[in-house]
Amino acid sequence: MEGTVFTPALEGIKLVKSEQGEILTQPFLDACKHILPVIDKFGAAMALVKSDIGGNISRLESKYSSNPTKFNYLYSLVQVEVETKTAKSSSSCTNGLLWLTRAMDFLVALFQNLIEHADWSMSQACTDSYNKTLKKWHGWLASSSFTVAMKLAPDRKKFMEVIQGTGDISADIQKFCTDFSPIFEENHKFLARCGLDDMKAS
Repeated sequence: MEGTVFTPALEGIKLVKSEQGEILTQPFLDACKHILPVIDKFGAAMALVKSDIGGNISRLESKYSSNPTKFNYLYSLVQVEVETKTAKSSSSCTNGLLWLTRAMDFLVALFQNLIEHADWSMSQACTDSYNKTLKKWHGWLASSSFTVAMKLAPDRKKFMEVIQGTGDISADIQKFCTDFSPIFEENHKFLARCGLDDMKAS
């Protein structure tokens, strides 16, 4: 593999914005999709996160495919639902975007932890990032499943070897956190303006 497992995502993120600085739907979803192989390397510990991210990408993608011109910009998916008062439905694209963004926040926090805390075990890094990001939005059930899953986190050293490839993995992880964070930040601000950033898991 040329570069690290992050290379495709880092290439993809460069295409996410239009010249006017708006987030484009398909490139954004593609960039998130490129993270799935990274999550795979965690094995069972991240099965929940993976199915969550994958499921929300599919939901947004099928809506986008229904009218690529109309939904060229990511937030147009939400605006339509806000106008039709369907944004709060659990199967809405708005909900999909919110949870996709939250799951990605969790990953950014996790990789940030791996860079900043060289002495932490993988499950410590996972638990800390979970507490910082997803925990407050999860109900008891989701929270318990997550806690159990975190115990299956792979050995940190082995994991780093697996994702290394031929590139500089620390630099790529840092770049992933730096390049992706502002986009997720923007999603939260947009959803907050619509009053939709604080929906909880049912």
